[in-house]
Amino acid sequence: MVTLLAFANGEPFATGAIDYLYQPATTGETTLRILLPIEIENVPTTAILDTGSPYVVCAPSVARYFPLDRWVALERQTILLRGAWVSGYLYRLTMQLVAEQGDALAVDATVFIPDAEWEESWGDLPSFIGLGGCLERMRFAVDPGSDTFYFGAMA
Repeated sequence: MVTLLAFANGEPFATGAIDYLYQPATTGETTLRILLPIEIENVPTTAILDTGSPYVVCAPSVARYFPLDRWVALERQTILLRGAWVSGYLYRLTMQLVAEQGDALAVDATVFIPDAEWEESWGDLPSFIGLGGCLERMRFAVDPGSDTFYFGAMA
């Protein structure tokens, strides 16, 4: 295990790091977002780092690669996403940060999968990484000086 960032007592804080993009998330948007390369169930995608999001929210274009059965879903929910009420199901899936430095980190994440009807109107909006059910299960730090996202497992 490589330690990239450590607490004062030497305990590892971050054991992996990846570069992120700081740019608009969609065409036509001007607000800059932190965009991270991630994998959900081994499917590579890009996600907006959004600590206000209650879960990992999977873009419908990515979700279609998963053989999900709503009967194994944790529950059905409707969430407010960018001003629209979106219905879907919550699942427990593996979200992975593939390290460019150090060690990769896989997290057993709570993932919101929108109903298939949202795929057409979703456009080029990426997935989201939320605090609830994902980021709260890891240590993380953002270095805007080098556009680096550091991460590590909770002790």
